Amino acid sequence: MFNKLRSTLSSFINRIGIGGLREREILENIENFKFSLLETDVSYDIAEEISNRIIEKLRETKIRNDKELRKYVIKILAEEFYNILKHSYDPSFEEKILELKKNKKIIIMVFLGVNGVGKTTTIAKLAYRLKKKGFRPVLSASDTYRAGAQEQLEYHAKRIRVPIIKHKYGADPASVAYDTVMYAKARGFDVVMVDTAGRMHTDIDLMEELSKIVRVVKPDYRILVVDSLTGHDAVEQALTFEKGVGVDAIILTKIDADVKGGIALTLAQTIPKPIIYVGVGQRYEDLIPFDPSIVVRGILEEI
Repeated sequence: MFNKLRSTLSSFINRIGIGGLREREILENIENFKFSLLETDVSYDIAEEISNRIIEKLRETKIRNDKELRKYVIKILAEEFYNILKHSYDPSFEEKILELKKNKKIIIMVFLGVNGVGKTTTIAKLAYRLKKKGFRPVLSASDTYRAGAQEQLEYHAKRIRVPIIKHKYGADPASVAYDTVMYAKARGFDVVMVDTAGRMHTDIDLMEELSKIVRVVKPDYRILVVDSLTGHDAVEQALTFEKGVGVDAIILTKIDADVKGGIALTLAQTIPKPIIYVGVGQRYEDLIPFDPSIVVRGILEEI
């Protein structure tokens, strides 16, 4: 996880003290570091902000030797990464839905995202997690277009032992979502989790379809699922879904396989939405709450 970003940081920190503490060499190393960050899915604005912050902090502090310099730069990086990631930190998601449950409210979640990001599997992981915490989820197979979509969701539903509502392929996705809500009301289920189609995020028909689902079931949460391995395209997807349908929260998948490591930073700065969970493996248990401290430790470990 984050190998490329960690390698970039390690190279920079090891280089920064070489040749003594002459400002010219330090500034050159910081400039090279800024452009290296761009190769790890960190946006240019963040790379420049971090670089400028390092320069600013170093000029404010008297440092006696190279070892102290490297240690101080690591401290600056940890602070800057955390300050960026904390914009997407909202640890209260499960508390909020628990409060809705206590008020006898059926919690409705509509999941958004393009094909291939792991949306259906993520829904199953979250359903599994919520079931373990005492919720009673029901899944809605509202992707009625992609071949195999309903079977994939049904496979997971059977494995985690939660009900699934589905119609024939080609049916109105909003109708499936509505019927799932009615099923939940009639049978005492408290979480409706709506899987949706994931054609390209530039598809106008898809956005209209998703908008209809949102109008019909009035979800408490529109949750966007993005794949950390897609890099900056994840940001474009988030911006497009936010404009077309609206996004309340983000789940970042496959972060365990993300060797670059910068997309969480870029998302946190670009999209003012909470990242509520990250996917860290293939098992149903491998969906964990997003925590900036853990991500920062993951980036800076062994440096």
